[in-house]
Amino acid sequence: MAEKQLDDLFLDTLKDIYYAERQILKALPKMAKAATSPELKAGFEQHQQETEGQVERLQQVFEHLGKPARGKTCDAILGIIEEGKEIMDEYKGTQALDAGLVAAAQAVEHYEIARYGTLVTWAKQLGHTEIAQLLSETLKEEEATDKKLSQVALKTVNQKAA
Repeated sequence: MAEKQLDDLFLDTLKDIYYAERQILKALPKMAKAATSPELKAGFEQHQQETEGQVERLQQVFEHLGKPARGKTCDAILGIIEEGKEIMDEYKGTQALDAGLVAAAQAVEHYEIARYGTLVTWAKQLGHTEIAQLLSETLKEEEATDKKLSQVALKTVNQKAA
């Protein structure tokens, strides 16, 4: 068996985040439907559109690498999404639901920020300048979404839940 290199790890991690983004696309409409705050609902709907663009960007990355856009099961994102489902079930109809949705969404964002930050660094290390730029765009969007979620939490949903 050949020794694994950074480019192998890079590709595996791309497959991981591609799978994660596709799972997130399935979860976002459910989160938007469950949200009672109009601002939070709109934020989830906006992020769904952004995520569709992020999936397209990842497909471009795979094209640059000459590899098929194929996901690899990501147990981490499945667990984070499952926690979000539990919050929706256990807190449905309560004042704390939106605060829980924000927390679940931020867990997803923090996972994505960690993955994209690593991928940008590795892309640069591997000399994939265009890929690094594509991934950086997504990283900036994920960071902006995280900040928006914090603002919604601080401005309204946490106060409503308290």
